[in-house]
Amino acid sequence: MIDTTHPAGSVRDQVDATDWAALTDEIAAYGSAPTGRLLTPAQCREIAALYDETERFRTTVDMARHRFGSGQYRYFTHDLPAVVRELREAFYPRLLPIARDWSAKLGTSAPWPEELAEWIGMCHAAGQSKSAQILLRYGAGDWNALHRDVFGDMLFPLQVVIGLDVPGTDYTGGEFLMTEQRPRAQSRGSAATLLQGHGLVFTTRDRPVASKRGWSTAPMRHGVSTVRSGRRRTLGLVFHDAQ
Repeated sequence: MIDTTHPAGSVRDQVDATDWAALTDEIAAYGSAPTGRLLTPAQCREIAALYDETERFRTTVDMARHRFGSGQYRYFTHDLPAVVRELREAFYPRLLPIARDWSAKLGTSAPWPEELAEWIGMCHAAGQSKSAQILLRYGAGDWNALHRDVFGDMLFPLQVVIGLDVPGTDYTGGEFLMTEQRPRAQSRGSAATLLQGHGLVFTTRDRPVASKRGWSTAPMRHGVSTVRSGRRRTLGLVFHDAQ
């Protein structure tokens, strides 16, 4: 996969430069897969700095208050920063074939049209009209409980998280965690370190796994391990809206 120190070209160019065949194989095997570098360090800092511009966000969630873990995150309004909008629009057509393939294997409906705007319009018509794009901030001792970003019946099965800080320098700990509930077996866990400017594509709720009877559903959850020191910030791209 692409791993350049200073990506050139547009955000869409960086998304397109990812080895999508390799990513598709890896996410099929594990339920998550890293991209190459998508953003420069300067772009990461600019996005992270938006956290203090409260007018850009529709709400702030204190995780400890809601017993989601510890730390804080904010949901953007629909007036997204250009780079966030471009990332979302660039990823959707790349993830769409994977989503449709998973749906076919599991025998479930695949309501997603070719255009992201049309799909979001369908979400709004179904009562899911709030932006779900998220900026997260963790300090020392913070963590995120295992969960799923499901806000209603309208659901896209894949989402993306992008690291905005440098692991080992800006913070320690804070690994991205996933658990997979395997059919008739113990749950399996995985951990990934988010490199600055790199993304991780991961399962929103369920993914197909091969079984003796064909394909079975493997429920998955994600979270963040305890940040040991420093500050960890990430950008979350969700391809359905919230109620």
